[in-house]
Parts: sequence; structure tokens; C-alpha cells
Amino acid sequence: MRLNTISPAKGSNHTNTRVGRGIGSGKGKTAGRGHKGQHARSGGYHKVGFEGGQMPMARRLPKRGFKPLKYGSVKEIRLSELNLIDGGLVSLESLKAAGIVPQFTIGAKVIKSGALNEGKKFQIQGIKVTKGARAVIEAAGGQIEE
Repeated sequence: MRLNTISPAKGSNHTNTRVGRGIGSGKGKTAGRGHKGQHARSGGYHKVGFEGGQMPMARRLPKRGFKPLKYGSVKEIRLSELNLIDGGLVSLESLKAAGIVPQFTIGAKVIKSGALNEGKKFQIQGIKVTKGARAVIEAAGGQIEE
């Protein structure tokens, strides 16, 4: 083996396409740049996000700051999810501690979906409750304080 005989394995390297080298190459005349226009010319350039003079997307959309879009929202809680709480007291803090609602939640509402375990009595504080869920909780012997 000699240094002047070493070459890459066959098919591992692609040869560069030589543009602007005659009609027979398939990349002659305009050299793959199309006809006229900014990109056909040398030095043709526009900055990232430029939309041809139209107001760019980054300036059309409102700025939201650093808070997530769903920050501070009110979450729905099913009756069946109340069974995950050990104690009888249900508040926003206990829901966050049990991992039922995210930490950034500012409010919650219990909806009638699923069923409560028999013998469980819940005392709900500071949480909204729908009419159907209220009837189920009170029938089970629970209390609701808003």
C-alpha cells in the first residue's frame, strides 16, 4: 500500500456537482439558481425571518412574557380522582400535594364523572362543585364549603 494509492471506499464519497459548466452537465446556464431575482444574483441575501417586506411573523404575534400559556388556569377534577386523597379534607393544597392538579393551578372544580368509594366522606373547602357532583358528595355524607 502506498499513500498515493489510498482512496475512499467506492460509493462512500459523492463527487461535487460542478455547476455552470455547460448545457451537457445539466447544471449549465443558470447553474440551478432559476431565472433572475435576488437569489440568482451574487450577493443575494436577506436576513432570517424576512418575508419580502410583509410584517414578519415575529412582529405580528403578541409577546407573552415568560409564563406558560396555561399558567393559572382552573382545572376540572372527577369524582373518581377524589378517591386518591387520603384525608377527608379536600382543598386546592391537598389536590396539589396528591398530584391531581399541577402546582400552578389557581382554582379547581369537581365534576360528576366516575364514582366515589363507599364509606368515604369528603369535606370540600375553597373548590367549586357542579350540581351533579354536589348531590353525589352530599348523598355520601360529605360537606361542601365554598
